[in-house]
Amino acid sequence: MSVSCSDCFSDLLCGEDSTIILSGGGDLSSEYSSDLDSPTAEVEESIAGLLEDERDLTGISSRSTHQPIDSSVRGESVAWILKVQRYYGFHPLTAYLSVNYFDRFLHSHHLPKMSGWPLQLLSVACLSLAAKMEEPLVPSLLDLQVDGAKFIFEPRTIQRMELLVLRVLDWRLRSISPFSYLCFFALKIDPTGTFTEFLTSRAKDIILSTIQETSFFEYRPSSIAAAAILCAANDLPNFSFITAQHAESWCDGLHKDNIMSCHQLIRQITFSIKPKSQPKVLPQLRVMPRASTIPSAFIIIIVILILVILLLLVL
Repeated sequence: MSVSCSDCFSDLLCGEDSTIILSGGGDLSSEYSSDLDSPTAEVEESIAGLLEDERDLTGISSRSTHQPIDSSVRGESVAWILKVQRYYGFHPLTAYLSVNYFDRFLHSHHLPKMSGWPLQLLSVACLSLAAKMEEPLVPSLLDLQVDGAKFIFEPRTIQRMELLVLRVLDWRLRSISPFSYLCFFALKIDPTGTFTEFLTSRAKDIILSTIQETSFFEYRPSSIAAAAILCAANDLPNFSFITAQHAESWCDGLHKDNIMSCHQLIRQITFSIKPKSQPKVLPQLRVMPRASTIPSAFIIIIVILILVILLLLVL
């Protein structure tokens, strides 16, 4: 179903001119998104800067949103974003930023309806903006609306929604995310680098599996990253002894209690979403006719035929 909502969403007609759009509309130097890939000394300094900036960010609390949103309704929007992320093979950070824009927008702006097409339009716009930030190739706005979308919007409608999201977020699209810390924390656990790829990849999957939960609003990105990498490390026998107390020493600004609490929450959620173990299937027995049955009948028939032939020859 195609939806044109120029009459329904009057505030989508934004007044930004092209000079504002091209200039970026704000200072993004203090915001970060991608994993750090630089020499150790620079990484240490960058991580310290990230932790310092985290303290200045206003967190999104499930108890202080601009308007309430049902967790199941939000979950549907997040699930759709994750579906498109998997469909196109987008980076995990793209999905994370999409949800980040989605939550920040609802934290600051009032929608006319907290279900149906307004949330679907917001989801598409946030995913489109995040993909433009992180992906080298971005599908068209029509192709971005893959199967599973209840409404199909015209590109101009999505573009107007993108402008509204940009305006509400004050053009601040780069954000400190848990992904910014993963490589650094993985090397703290395994300085040799032998298992760092597994640790970071597993931690990314863990983070994506938890972004549907509003319970994580109260945790800083660094705590979520530390808890996720801790869960990944505990899956390996070599690092099963690593605890939140070890994680606290990785850098200044981490707190054991926060990491431990977040780690326990991740464990609860990941355990609850694991597929139930399949019931044991007993090997099926093939029922065959008894081996003696077929040969016996066959022999009897042969004997009878032989007797008949002999009788005919005698006669």
